[in-house]
Amino acid sequence: MELNPIPKRLRLWIKSLHFGRRSVDTRYAMLEACIIGILSSFAALLLKKGVGWLGGWRIQVAHQYPAWLVLPAIGLTFGLLAGWLLQTYSPASSGGGIPQVKAALARYPIPLSLKVAIFKIIGTTLILGAGFTLGRRAPTVHIGAALAAQLSSWIPTTPEHRRQMIAAGAAAGLAAGFNTPIAGVLFVVEELMRDVSDVTLETAIVASFTGAVVSRLLDSADLNLPASLLSDRASSFSAPEIPFYLFLGAIAGILGALFNQGMMFSFWVNRRVGLPSAWRIGAVGLVSGTIIAFLPPFFQDNSGLREFLVYGGLSWREIAIAFVAHFVLTILAYSTGAPGGLFAPALVMGSALGYLVGDMANWVSGISAESTYALAGMGAFFTAVGRIPVTAIVIVFELTTDFNIVLPLMVTCAMSYLVAESISRGSIYEHLLKTSGIKVNKQPESPRNDFLNKLTAVDVMQSQVETLESELTLDEVMLAISRSHHRGFPVVAQGKLIGIITQSDLADSNERSPTTLLKQIMTPNPITVQPDTSLSNVLYLLNRYQLSRLPVTQANKLVGIITRTDIIRSEVKQLNEGTERASKPSPSYIVYQTRSPTLGKGRILLPLANPQTAPALMKVAAAIARYHQYELECLQIIKVPKHTFPSEAYVNTQESRKLLYRVERLGRQLKVPVHTQIRVAQDRVEAILETIAEREIKLLLMGWKGSTSTPGAIFGNLVDRLVHKAPCELMLIKLGTNPYSYPKSLDLEANWLIPMAGGPNAKRAIELLPGLTSLYSRPNSPKLLLCQVYSPETPNLDCSLIEQSTDYLRQNLSLPVRPIAVRSRSVSEAIIGLANEERCNTVVLGASREGLLQHALHGNIPEAIANGIEGTAILVRGAIE
Repeated sequence: MELNPIPKRLRLWIKSLHFGRRSVDTRYAMLEACIIGILSSFAALLLKKGVGWLGGWRIQVAHQYPAWLVLPAIGLTFGLLAGWLLQTYSPASSGGGIPQVKAALARYPIPLSLKVAIFKIIGTTLILGAGFTLGRRAPTVHIGAALAAQLSSWIPTTPEHRRQMIAAGAAAGLAAGFNTPIAGVLFVVEELMRDVSDVTLETAIVASFTGAVVSRLLDSADLNLPASLLSDRASSFSAPEIPFYLFLGAIAGILGALFNQGMMFSFWVNRRVGLPSAWRIGAVGLVSGTIIAFLPPFFQDNSGLREFLVYGGLSWREIAIAFVAHFVLTILAYSTGAPGGLFAPALVMGSALGYLVGDMANWVSGISAESTYALAGMGAFFTAVGRIPVTAIVIVFELTTDFNIVLPLMVTCAMSYLVAESISRGSIYEHLLKTSGIKVNKQPESPRNDFLNKLTAVDVMQSQVETLESELTLDEVMLAISRSHHRGFPVVAQGKLIGIITQSDLADSNERSPTTLLKQIMTPNPITVQPDTSLSNVLYLLNRYQLSRLPVTQANKLVGIITRTDIIRSEVKQLNEGTERASKPSPSYIVYQTRSPTLGKGRILLPLANPQTAPALMKVAAAIARYHQYELECLQIIKVPKHTFPSEAYVNTQESRKLLYRVERLGRQLKVPVHTQIRVAQDRVEAILETIAEREIKLLLMGWKGSTSTPGAIFGNLVDRLVHKAPCELMLIKLGTNPYSYPKSLDLEANWLIPMAGGPNAKRAIELLPGLTSLYSRPNSPKLLLCQVYSPETPNLDCSLIEQSTDYLRQNLSLPVRPIAVRSRSVSEAIIGLANEERCNTVVLGASREGLLQHALHGNIPEAIANGIEGTAILVRGAIE
């Protein structure tokens, strides 16, 4: 019985529904950031209400029963319970949370999930409700990041996009905790991710703004600042106060650095003791409750204490006691791994320190601005602990909305940062990560350093794609697949991609009619990528959806296909290039040089290696230099091993100098300016390229032996590299074995053969002929034979090129010129035969870099010609544009 086609089509449509395209599309990132901001706000509200209710119950019980009995018992009980829950169910939820988020953003495998967020809320509620002197803002950052990570796992996203969402969640958590949206964004940029890319900033801003707005509506963010500080009259700043603010910043920097060092020492002690985290947290809860029980009653309420400190409702002795108590108890509590942060404790200690300095300033100068000093101290101590001065300034400014506080904050935070860094470098979070074996790079990560982010699909894809038309029948499809080695094919209709078909889709082909159309069995709406999609996103899609290939489309038109093999091949290429860069030799070092007057219009570089061929090459170079009014740069290279720095090598230059003395004498005889130099180098090619760049060389003239033993090379490894890399004009000369070959026996008659192939390099070879032939003393010598090789199948010969070249030479040289047209299937055999027939003692070839390197695919034509004649072979390659 034939199946109803409607359920089949419905099944294919459902199968084609996926988030594949959206997972690499950043347009949905803003909506996701809004959701993250809302979730972070509700998490901050839940945490605030939980801590407030449990803390209020604790204070109420402490008033009804003896505090010295109740507070230690509550601290021990809640501490043990929180430690046991975290140790048993979610160890990743312990600690402040900032180091975990920082490590996750640095691509370390740190768990961030809904489970982490839930147990973070429960653990932080128990710890803060027990009276630990920790804060709930850092846990809110951790919770926001964990919720963002969970949301990113539900909605398919790329790894890079997931990082950006985690950063947005952290920003939203801080904004929701403090009601400071700008500080939330700056905290991500300054401390967590150090990334200012467009998507990172945009998502962080949206999430932070949403979190702050919803948090304000829900009243889930406050620092219990008194209303008197929120007016414009609360802060003041004058020039005579600057020394006091500098003093406050210095003291805050010193004490903040000592706080960090004390924290690390306490961590070390806890590790040496080796107690389970539940017992460590419970023991500190017991100690904290006992100490607080014997302090004045206002110490039992952290929020009330904060208001007293900032508002100035305590004496300087009580404030000093509050600072010392918070200093010690915070170190004890945080070093146990209890879920709680340092933001609020740092602000409390900073406000206490600021009030003390403000009281001193009032006593010395009579200026009463203790509240301003308290706020400036908050930022200064926060800076000394976290080493994030910009975030500290903005947090306090956003909390007070008082612009008058900005200048005191800038002075104190800058001084605090400088002093703290001079004592011990790095924030408390960096030190904690180092103790865990995690090293986070301070420099922002650049995607340009990652080839998967640098390269795009269009750089790697195969543009020649085998496709199948949607109207093909099943039999035609089976036939096409059997003739191809591919296992999957894009399906197109009128040039547009509409589906994809693989061998697995044809597994039940026997059950279908042979006339079934391809569009009925294909998978419609396949996952595709754009040409500018990064390779990291392509690889993510391949892995997530277990695909072997991805079509590349532009406006629904298929432009290519990319497979895992293409990515692997690209990776291997990048690794090889990286190895070459890593093994790049050290710069060459000049140990000897001479200089003649700089009078020429350009320079010819003549590297000299063989004393036997040096005089002949010098003659040729001098002839060209004299005709074109060039100078001559003669180079001797002394090679040293790669493990020896050229600048530190001891070399003997005696033989090299003798050769250069001979060259200088010859230059004086030929009346050509000659410069000489000896370079010590690990690599001869790199030394020549450095000389070309430094001396502004116009033409590189080199000797060439005419044959090579290097497989796949045209001229040999060294010359091939120069053909490929040297930017200037290049002339290779293979000196002939014939005693009458150029530049010997210049007083005899000679014939030169110049094969023509068109292009600028052939033209340049023609232009260099006057200089090359100027060495001959006999009139009408040499005779120039211009030849062009045509295929035997060519019906009509186009001789315009050879005729134009003949006219040019006749106008510029008083030498006989004869054009010759030759038909042959082999260019090299035709040239060799003509050279031997006409007894030519010199052959001049012109070719481009691409042409020379392509010869290796069709036989080594330059080598064949050079070895097939007894005379001199000269090959000219023009400058690389």
